[in-house]
Amino acid sequence: MAAAAAVEAAAPMGALWGLVHDFVVGQQEGPADQVAADVKSGNYTVLQVVEALGSSLENPEPRTRARAIQLLSQVLLHCHTLLLEKEVVHLILFYENRLKDHHLVIPSVLQGLKALSLCVALPPGLAVSVLKAIFQEVHVQSLPQVDRHTVYNIITNFMRTREEELKSLGADFTFGFIQVMDGEKDPRNLLVAFRIVHDLISRDYSLGPFVEELFEVTSCYFPIDFTPPPNDPHGIQREDLILSLRAVLASTPRFAEFLLPLLIEKVDSEVLSAKLDSLQTLNACCAVYGQKELKDFLPSLWASIRREVFQTASERVEAEGLAALHSLTACLSRSVLRADAEDLLDSFLSNILQDCRHHLCEPDMKLVWPSAKLLQAAAGASARACDSVTSNVLPLLLEQFHKHSQSSQRRTILEMLLGFLKLQQKWSYEDKDLLSYEDLELAVGHLYRLSFLKEDSQSCRVAALEASGTLAALYPVAFSSHLVPKLAEELRVGESNLTNGDEPTQCSRHLCCLQALSAVSTHPSIVKETLPLLLQHLWQVNRGNMVAQSSDVIAVCQSLRQMAEKCQQDPESCWYFHQTAIPCLLALAVQASMPEKEPSVLRKVLLEDEVLAAMVSVIGTATTHLSPELAAQSVTHIVPLFLDGNVSFLPENSFPSRFQPFQDGSSGQRRLIALLMAFVCSLPRNVEIPQLNQLMRELLELSCCHSCPFSSTAAAKCFAGLLNKHPAGQQLDEFLQLAVDKVEAGLGSGPCRSQAFTLLLWVTKALVLRYHPLSSCLTARLMGLLSDPELGPAAADGFSLLMSDCTDVLTRAGHAEVRIMFRQRFFTDNVPALVQGFHAAPQDVKPNYLKGLSHVLNRLPKPVLLPELPTLLSLLLEALSCPDCVVQLSTLSCLQPLLLEAPQVMSLHVDTLVTKFLNLSSSPSMAVRIAALQCMHALTRLPTPVLLPYKPQVIRALAKPLDDKKRLVRKEAVSARGEWFLLGSPGS
Repeated sequence: MAAAAAVEAAAPMGALWGLVHDFVVGQQEGPADQVAADVKSGNYTVLQVVEALGSSLENPEPRTRARAIQLLSQVLLHCHTLLLEKEVVHLILFYENRLKDHHLVIPSVLQGLKALSLCVALPPGLAVSVLKAIFQEVHVQSLPQVDRHTVYNIITNFMRTREEELKSLGADFTFGFIQVMDGEKDPRNLLVAFRIVHDLISRDYSLGPFVEELFEVTSCYFPIDFTPPPNDPHGIQREDLILSLRAVLASTPRFAEFLLPLLIEKVDSEVLSAKLDSLQTLNACCAVYGQKELKDFLPSLWASIRREVFQTASERVEAEGLAALHSLTACLSRSVLRADAEDLLDSFLSNILQDCRHHLCEPDMKLVWPSAKLLQAAAGASARACDSVTSNVLPLLLEQFHKHSQSSQRRTILEMLLGFLKLQQKWSYEDKDLLSYEDLELAVGHLYRLSFLKEDSQSCRVAALEASGTLAALYPVAFSSHLVPKLAEELRVGESNLTNGDEPTQCSRHLCCLQALSAVSTHPSIVKETLPLLLQHLWQVNRGNMVAQSSDVIAVCQSLRQMAEKCQQDPESCWYFHQTAIPCLLALAVQASMPEKEPSVLRKVLLEDEVLAAMVSVIGTATTHLSPELAAQSVTHIVPLFLDGNVSFLPENSFPSRFQPFQDGSSGQRRLIALLMAFVCSLPRNVEIPQLNQLMRELLELSCCHSCPFSSTAAAKCFAGLLNKHPAGQQLDEFLQLAVDKVEAGLGSGPCRSQAFTLLLWVTKALVLRYHPLSSCLTARLMGLLSDPELGPAAADGFSLLMSDCTDVLTRAGHAEVRIMFRQRFFTDNVPALVQGFHAAPQDVKPNYLKGLSHVLNRLPKPVLLPELPTLLSLLLEALSCPDCVVQLSTLSCLQPLLLEAPQVMSLHVDTLVTKFLNLSSSPSMAVRIAALQCMHALTRLPTPVLLPYKPQVIRALAKPLDDKKRLVRKEAVSARGEWFLLGSPGS
């Protein structure tokens, strides 16, 4: 019995010995995985593996010993979690001793130590013991790359799990690592080494007297000069190394005395990449440095940055130089000083002002912009810096503005002034005595005058308006006292001139006045003065005191919209504008919609499509930024106005008859549904709309009324906008069913087919944007209409609406539910059906499919389109032969970027492309001619050998559009023909 048990126990050990022999002597790799698997499954223990390896581990031949230790190390890498503490102790002692062995053995020993460094059962003190042994016995930089990487991994593992033990080594650990890393060249190892150095510093390991040595061993790689080899399997990029090294160099102020001279040297070099890297590293260092570290280097740093901004030909270097100056100033601004310490910020800014100030006064203004950029970079760093710089610069700029007479020079000064004012606004200095009373009064006078410059000085006038808005936010009292009264008087004079007849010059001043009033409305107190002026101007039209044209009212509405946009940034101004302007506009519109025996000019003007669209823009802009609470207050007034005729909240609300736009109201009253749409479709989604069920049914009914297309379209858009925001549930399903029934009934024979189609289009868009399941059914219905003799062309154009962004409803700004990838999803779900429908359609219907397809593709993000291009290109080329100019233009717009982004695919069709583009360059449509010539220009981006055979033909053909009667066509022809002339020439 005993003999049988011994034989049974010896059997598995025999198998183990066989596997060991196959690996060590037979040089087979497979047995190592088998042994590891058997240990993990419990068939063998690690001790049994050591016993089986016994003679091989002591073999006098180094290669045999190395092979035996390699097997043991591979087993430990797989099974280190199974080791007991006692086993770990013995194994570590064994491996430490083997570090003294032959160099052929060392790689396998390091793999074993790597496995043991991962052990949870590692007793205290052994991590220090292992690292001391490595530091003492192994010359790491003489090892191959993979073995050096193993050493870095051992150190990383111990730093992660045995930090306190390693810190007990003090600076010896830092010195040992410096020896390990010194001379490393492989980028894979450097990434790990840089991370270790960063952890040494950030986790507060002792650097002792080795700060400079640690800096030297890492800074020798700065700036990084590494280009990854082609098809590099490791994927290491130059930027990875740059960022890792920068994190080290900028991790401690203790490197400052060594690093800053190095950065200055590299900034002053001629190597562009070195300049950029140095300036970016300086920027990063300023986050951890203080005045103490920067003090001795500030003059040199400023000199280097100044030179780069003044002299560089690289915009990137200029931008990084300005960013570094900003960071330096910010660093000096936030340093906490002793009571007796020097404030370096003042002296630093004094140097900047001294070197830049005089350039602002030079007659040729050659260095004025670089100087302004430097000053603005410093001023933007802190409130203190802003106050110091602007108090010196702004009076000087005002003085220079007065001295210069050319509009271009004055524009430059205004733009600089605006930049400094925006910085001042950033630091919220409303009551700071930045400008004296006299300077401020002078500035207001200049800005008033510049606001009324003639059209040939448009750019200067725009700059003046922008500067006025910025300055008004800082000095509202001054602008209320000096500028607003002048503008009010100018508006009154303009009204008087309009009453007497329109003179072009006076009309131009009147428009400038309206623009100036909205431009300065950047402070709540000013809005309360300027908004009543504009609204009063509209009431003058209402009372018939002025000769009104639609352009006059539209100009006022545009100013109101701009004012509403400025008010969005301040909740108080936003609510004031809304509750003041919206009732006024509604009252004016309701008054104009009332039936009269003799229609007045006002009725004709305020109810025109363009004027109502301008009012829609004002109401929508004034509503989008309301808080839900305030919006809820407003909705309780405006919805009952349209449903019940409740006009009690409107000013001057004594109307001759009831306002009933839904109940058999007049055509004029129905047109005002557009204003309701602007309001309810701009509300936040969580605002409850009163009488919603009645409102939706009324809108649905009006949407299919054929007597007034403007009103029916507004109703359809309003219905769709509310559908889009409505939460999922039974009520939404009921509204959708009502809409589908209405559409199907209207699309039958009858006078309302066009209106029913418009309703279908807008409801489909509302659902496509929110990924509603019914959208696919409605889109299929729309595709079916492509074959309709009456509605087919409109259905094709409908795909443009589905893919485009709207401006008045279904917008993200108006809180609509717009899914980010809706265009991509629409493309995936519907383009295959469009392509299939095109192939199956009769010849006279195919253009509708092509037009619909071109609309979808033209508005699709190009990265989505490129993979599908090979299958769709033949259809796009066929679309170029379609006689419809809209199809041609849409297709050309789609093809032009593809010529730049997919040249290889497009090259396969170059013969067809050249022929069709040249044919379309003679199209009756100017827009098509221009687009075709732009595509001919883009063709030159294809591979030159493909194009050269066509060069003579193209140059001859492009001579014809050089004589086109339209200047814009001639311009594109010159550009395209020039590129074809250069094709194939040296350096092209």
